[in-house]
Order: sequence, then C-alpha cells, then structure tokens
Amino acid sequence: MFLSIVRVIKFSLQDIFRNIWLSLVTIIILILALFSVNTLIVVKVIGGNAINAIKEKIDINLFIKSTALDEEIVALESQIKNIDEVKEITYISKEQALENFRSKHEENPEILEALKELGRNPLTPSLVIKPKNLDNFDNLINKLNMIDNDIIESKNFANYKLMLEKINAITEKVSEAGIVLSFIFILITVLVIYNTVRVAIYTHRREIMIMRLVGASKWFVQMPYLLSSVVYTFLGIIAIMGIYYAFLSILQPYLEVFFVGYDIDILNYFYDNIFKIFGLQFLIASLINIIASFLAVRKYSNV
Repeated sequence: MFLSIVRVIKFSLQDIFRNIWLSLVTIIILILALFSVNTLIVVKVIGGNAINAIKEKIDINLFIKSTALDEEIVALESQIKNIDEVKEITYISKEQALENFRSKHEENPEILEALKELGRNPLTPSLVIKPKNLDNFDNLINKLNMIDNDIIESKNFANYKLMLEKINAITEKVSEAGIVLSFIFILITVLVIYNTVRVAIYTHRREIMIMRLVGASKWFVQMPYLLSSVVYTFLGIIAIMGIYYAFLSILQPYLEVFFVGYDIDILNYFYDNIFKIFGLQFLIASLINIIASFLAVRKYSNV
C-alpha cells in the first residue's frame, strides 16, 4: 500500500511537470479565483470595521452658552441622564474644548496662529451625549429636541444613520459584484481543471492502457490525476498567500489615511485568521477541483 501511494505521488508530479504550461495556466486561473474570494473578504471586513468604528464615535453635542452657571449645567446634565436612550454624558468646559481644538490642529500652524491672534477663547462649553443603541437614535433626537432650556446655544445632530446605511449599501453592492466575479472564476477553474485532466489522460493513454493490461486497478490509474488537482490547489493557496500579503501591505497605509482616526487594520486581521481563512479556502477549492477531476477521470480513463 505504501509503495502504491509513493508511485501515485510520483506519477502525479510527473504529469504536472510534463504538462508544465497547462499546469501553470490552471494555477493562475485558480489564483484569480482565490484573489476575488479574498477581495470579497477584505470588503466585508473593512465595511464591518468601518461601521463598528463609526458607531463607537457617534455622539450628540449640545453647545452651552458661555454665560451659563454651573448649577444650570448640572441640572441640564441630570435631566439628560434620565433619558432611557442615553448611554453616557460628558461635560466639556471651554478650557477643555480649547485644548482639544489645539491638539486636533497641532499640525496646522495657520489655524493655531489665527487662534492666537484672536486673543480669546472663542469656543463654548458643551455636553457630549453617547446613545445606547443606534436603532433608537431618532427617539433620542426627538427627546433632546423637546428639552427647552435657555442655556442651550445650539445642537449638533449629525445624521449618522444615513451614513451607516450608505456604508452598508456600498459594502453589499461590492460584495454582490465580488460573489458574481468569484463564481465566474470558480466556474472557469472547474472547466480548466476538467480539461487539464482530460488532456493529461489523452497524453498518457498508452501508459494507462498498459497499466490496465498488467492488472492495475482503476484506483491506481485515476488517483494521480485526482492528486494533481490537490497539488494545483496547494500551489495556488501558497501563491495567493504571498500575493495577498504584498497586496494588503500596499493597501493598509491607504486605509489608515482614508479612515483616519479609526482602528482598521486589515493586514493584522489576515495575520490573526490566516489558518482559518486560507485553510478553509484550501479545503473548499480542493473539494471543487477533486470533483472536476473525478468527472474527467471517470469519463476519459476507460481506455
């Protein structure tokens, strides 16, 4: 049995190298299919992380008049805390607001110089409110609008729900396109594997005939071609891991610039899930390729 397995592996590798150009085409098509699948994963991860990051930073600002007394601010803060949809509320004084403004624009000397020439603190104190659940965001806005207090100078109610809906819509559309593209490449891979095995069997039809005449079993004749499909998959997975590492290394700096202030590390995500992602892809791709090879072997190996 051990000797038979060794011979099956030997015949499989010989077949791959004898038809090297056909083997390369097969692996390249498989790489394209895997690339489209992994791109779909990247889009899902980026979209999910972006939504979660935005949710963490969503807040509502109530700007307070500079003339407001501490007692009035405490009373308003207490009133808002009693609203069920409020997760937490933070008071930011004029001084803290100015410090935050300077930190935010520390790399923009023109803005800081203009602030210095102004000679005073133009910012107002504020109450920063974090919602418990975005599903009840509209209810929270309505309740805050019902608060009629003279110390409130203005309110900042950004439409975060619309932003999240747009991100979801974009992610879903890209995912749908990715699924279609992945399906096309998978179909092409199946056809290429099928024809690769068919050509290999045709090339070795005389050898197969001799093996059958001397008593070789169907298993022994067919296994090298089934094993070849697994080898193609393994080489494709190894190649896509290297290609995707380079791709994500180039992509990550652009993500950090685009999602400035948000912790989106797609490269680290693939590092942490490398065996889960590529291991699962290897198993599924191997199964698909083995099925394609089996269909071709069953049809064309009866010589």
